[in-house]
Amino acid sequence: MPSTSKSPRVAVLADSDTRWKWGSLTAKRIVSAENHESAEATEAAESAEAAESAEAAESAEADIRLDGFLLRGRATPTARQLQEVGVRADSLREVTAVEFLRTMGREDSDYDVVVLALVGGGVQAMLHGLARVWQGRARRPVVVTGYVGVVYEKLADGLLLRHGADLVLANSRQDADRFRAVYEGVGADASSVTEVALPFLGGTPYEKHDPYTVVFAAQPSVPDGRADRTYLLNRLVQHARLHPDREVLLKLRSKPGEHTTHIEELPYQKLAQRLDLPANFRLVYGHMGEVLDRTDLLVTVSSTAALESLHRRVPTVVLTDLGVREALGNHHFVGSGCLASWDQLDAGHQPTPDPEWVARQGVAADGSYETAFDAARARIAGLLAAAELPPLTPYYTPVTAPGYLPRILARHHLGPDGSPLPGAPASDKEPSPVRQIVRRAARGAYRHGVQRVAPVIRRMGEL
Repeated sequence: MPSTSKSPRVAVLADSDTRWKWGSLTAKRIVSAENHESAEATEAAESAEAAESAEAAESAEADIRLDGFLLRGRATPTARQLQEVGVRADSLREVTAVEFLRTMGREDSDYDVVVLALVGGGVQAMLHGLARVWQGRARRPVVVTGYVGVVYEKLADGLLLRHGADLVLANSRQDADRFRAVYEGVGADASSVTEVALPFLGGTPYEKHDPYTVVFAAQPSVPDGRADRTYLLNRLVQHARLHPDREVLLKLRSKPGEHTTHIEELPYQKLAQRLDLPANFRLVYGHMGEVLDRTDLLVTVSSTAALESLHRRVPTVVLTDLGVREALGNHHFVGSGCLASWDQLDAGHQPTPDPEWVARQGVAADGSYETAFDAARARIAGLLAAAELPPLTPYYTPVTAPGYLPRILARHHLGPDGSPLPGAPASDKEPSPVRQIVRRAARGAYRHGVQRVAPVIRRMGEL
């Protein structure tokens, strides 16, 4: 039964560091004590809406009990990655899909909201699994899902795999329109689509720095080829040599051996080891917001960091050197005014973003960020106040997708009806020290295979 205490209780299930960041921050944005309609909570919510900074609003909205669940898999975040995200949870533990469902299905489970911060297939599996464990209940938690950033590929596939949640969050007006069009186009209910913004925008507005600092925001899988990644690294190093008065930073998402949302076969760190790097060039890690605090020019291929940068009005460039292509994701920025090449940047080009494009992307650089989550909060409050919630009803069922859905569910050890398959891992106990060592070794072997063995085999195949 959902709790009736002052502080709402939220469960966030995430499968990578970036999705944990999105899911946990989203929970803090869209769920607050206001949802429980207490006088104190209402006063706090009004105070948050009147606050001038995103940080003040986030602090006022964070009066929740946040339990984090990390889905066990290849991209389960390390302690360092979790620390870099910087979001504190009241509890945080690693689980299998079946173990999570078992926890959610207990009679004494009192969560108000469940945020599914997973890939599309993971969301679909959890929706069917949750529908089964909550079958016959008049009261259940509100289920929320969405995307961690820019949606530039597999739009229909990803959206239909997320259908069935009470709220499918769209990070911009443009995404909300596209999401509704897809659902309505297949005859599915589109009322779950709710416009918000990326939950990690914020920070101080841009001011010039000394020295002038150029930051390249690297991505794990874009581009994915050695030649393209080497080219981008060489151009970044060249820019540092051409402008010795500038500080040039390569902002990295993860260290070798760590995985994030996407697999990184060729880490820039390893490519950089072969170069003679100038004194004004550095590799940096850490929270993107902290890096943006000292950035004068943000350069990327298609990273969501571009939207964080534009929110602060930091000059932002999306590179065209490798073409403007769907495979790179930079086609999403057509019309933004941010497209440019390294040749143009070397010559001193300064981008000017298009205000109309920026407004449609949920960047909220006009100061409207404080109200961007109001619709989601109101919708959740209405659902929590309802006497009964309908069962979860995803678009994909054994009738609508008999050749697709069973495979999706089986990846998470679930049968076609959402029940655990025989032999599904579901231990509620902390793994023994030996099992933990074996698990770490297995992940290390997998990552070694991805980052070292696979590229060698691929190159051999090209001979």
